[in-house]
Amino acid sequence: MDNSMMITVLLACSVAAMAGYLIYLQRRLVIYEKQQSTRNNSLPLQAYERLILLTDRIALPNLISRNPADAISARALCALYTKTIREEFDFNVTQQMYIQPASWKAIKNLKEKNLQIINQLTHQLPEQASGLDLQKAILQYLLANPSADLHELVAEALSFEAKQVL
Repeated sequence: MDNSMMITVLLACSVAAMAGYLIYLQRRLVIYEKQQSTRNNSLPLQAYERLILLTDRIALPNLISRNPADAISARALCALYTKTIREEFDFNVTQQMYIQPASWKAIKNLKEKNLQIINQLTHQLPEQASGLDLQKAILQYLLANPSADLHELVAEALSFEAKQVL
């Protein structure tokens, strides 16, 4: 084999190796882009999951079931409910960037409405009222005003919007 033939073979092998490497890089780029697309699509869905959980956690019936009112005053229970709602909301406030503004407004309205109900009912009770009295007043209010319990409506709207993202 002469030198020109050997150089030609080496050059052909080098070109083939370079082409193989470029094909490998192209495939890696396609895989990376698919992963990024999946990751970018999952962020809004995770936000909807967290916000639906938020609406469930700040729902008045669920607050009552999670916080026993034995040996606590109505005023102390009101403070506990207020703190819980605000902490839950504050923990999830960054999720608003992934959802529609109208949905975020609905969540804020749910929070404010629940705080308003709790505070109004607490102030209507006598000073020495127990936490059980407050819980009873909240449940009676919700039974008398079914439209005041907004958490299911907000959760359904979030769920519908999440399905649109899919």
